[in-house]
Amino acid sequence: MWTWLKDGLFACINIFYQWTGDWGLSIIIITLIFRIIIYPLTVRQNRSSYAMKKIQPKMQALQIKYADDQQRLQEEMRKLYTDNKANPLMGCLPALIQMPIFLILFQVLNEYLPEGASFFNIVPQLTWSPRTAWGQGFVFSIPYLILMALFAFSTFIPMVLQGNQKDKQNLIMSAVMAVFMLWISWGSPGGVLIFWDVSSLIAVAQMAAMQYRFRLNDEEEEAKKVHVEPVQINVERRVKKPKPKKKGK
Repeated sequence: MWTWLKDGLFACINIFYQWTGDWGLSIIIITLIFRIIIYPLTVRQNRSSYAMKKIQPKMQALQIKYADDQQRLQEEMRKLYTDNKANPLMGCLPALIQMPIFLILFQVLNEYLPEGASFFNIVPQLTWSPRTAWGQGFVFSIPYLILMALFAFSTFIPMVLQGNQKDKQNLIMSAVMAVFMLWISWGSPGGVLIFWDVSSLIAVAQMAAMQYRFRLNDEEEEAKKVHVEPVQINVERRVKKPKPKKKGK
């Protein structure tokens, strides 16, 4: 099964290579197709993440209120998730789906890709990792270091967007994950980094756009709820009494 998946992925990359004449561009095309396939899942993930972000104050209030009653806390949390259509597991699903592609592509590059396969000579060897390129000299390794930086950046930004930007703990966790991804990317082939970078940057753009749209929808819904009736003021005009006539006139 695993061999069949590797053969199938390489066949797809090879087809696009025959059209474009560049292995790196072929990987990017495969990445775009992959993002199109998982787009419905991406929408669900972003909607759930936005809902989770909105209910964070309520979650914190429940944690304080039921700090001594964990069973009641779990019940109230489940009810809160259901009422707001939020699912904490949805945020991890697209990344989990990407991991098998990541692993398959890792092996495809090492086993199938010909020597000298490059990305428009910008990344001279797609099978080389940043660690391997570093051994050739700093200047030679610059494209790989840029791919590493994008790898970490595309991990850090989604975590910040999904959480509370003012939460120091969330920022620290995001930074730790970014450093961890730098460590992983140090030994990953350049072609794998191209796949992950392109996929993650598209995901970041989609997340920013969808959160903006969800926020506008919420503002429109709130505006519909707030309906101010015009205040009607009845003004009665006083009729002037006729002045009494003086006697003798």
